[in-house]
Amino acid sequence: MKVAVVGAGSWGTALAIQSARVGHSVQLWDHLPERAARMQRSRENSRYLPGCTFPDSLAVEGDVAVALAGAEVVIEAVPSVGLREVLPALRAHVAPGVVVLCATKGIEVDSLFTMDQILEEGLAPGQPLAALGGPSFAKEVAQGMPTAVVIASRHHGAAQTAAEALHGGFFRVYDTDDVVGVELGAALKNVIAVACGVSDGAGLGTNARAALITRGLSEISRLASSRGANPLTLMGLAGLGDLVLTCTGDLSRNRRVGLGLGRGKTLDEVLAELGQVAEGVVTARSAWQLAQREGVDMPISEQVYRMLYETKPVYEVLRDLAGRGRRSERG
Repeated sequence: MKVAVVGAGSWGTALAIQSARVGHSVQLWDHLPERAARMQRSRENSRYLPGCTFPDSLAVEGDVAVALAGAEVVIEAVPSVGLREVLPALRAHVAPGVVVLCATKGIEVDSLFTMDQILEEGLAPGQPLAALGGPSFAKEVAQGMPTAVVIASRHHGAAQTAAEALHGGFFRVYDTDDVVGVELGAALKNVIAVACGVSDGAGLGTNARAALITRGLSEISRLASSRGANPLTLMGLAGLGDLVLTCTGDLSRNRRVGLGLGRGKTLDEVLAELGQVAEGVVTARSAWQLAQREGVDMPISEQVYRMLYETKPVYEVLRDLAGRGRRSERG
């Protein structure tokens, strides 16, 4: 197939490498033409994935119209805060019937739309959409290390078509029709990963981390189920799998944000050191807004929100979580 990837950050680049690795012709679009030209010459993304050489069938393009021309599958992988900016180009240049795979994870502030909802609103009516989730660090995908993900779609055949653009080698793709579960699992785990990082940074031990992961999964499942997701989806790759990886893996940007905060750094200091987008910082606000709107109890997400946006001290966050009243585990 001819595949276009929109967004040349670490995730978009990794997906472009994987798609080219399994035999497709891939155009990777970077919004900065000079950087696109530099990557095309050097055959690597030296900023985000240094050392990961591009396959011969991967080309980098700075003109979005050229990148999207003739694409049979479009993989959208821009940061959540930039998704609306690329919608006009996608609508103008993606042909009807072409599957658009959303690889961005998050919940938009104020509208509280998941990323697939933003695409559905902004693209042509009836454009087949799919959503990607599951435990998958960009660096390991780019290096060809074993990975399993899930693609969800409500459009007949769209998940299978999108899966064909990526499945192969050590990269395994499953499919489902539960878009809500995949989207919310992928977005909300980033917030819990910040909490786990804070706990680890403050030296609270592995018992505390396990408790946060488990109770975090519980509140993610409550919110997703309130929106119509299948609870079993949250026990799978887009839920439990992605949550465990993001809360424990050293490559997790969201966990690294929490680690810095737990060690006494300010959010501005942590983000400056990170140098990349940490989706959990944005999603903490929208997750809390969504929980309030839906009337769902999400104590961990609430405390992460208050820490990030109300500058609540870390020790008060931990104290208030530990001091909550006793309750039934499944209540």
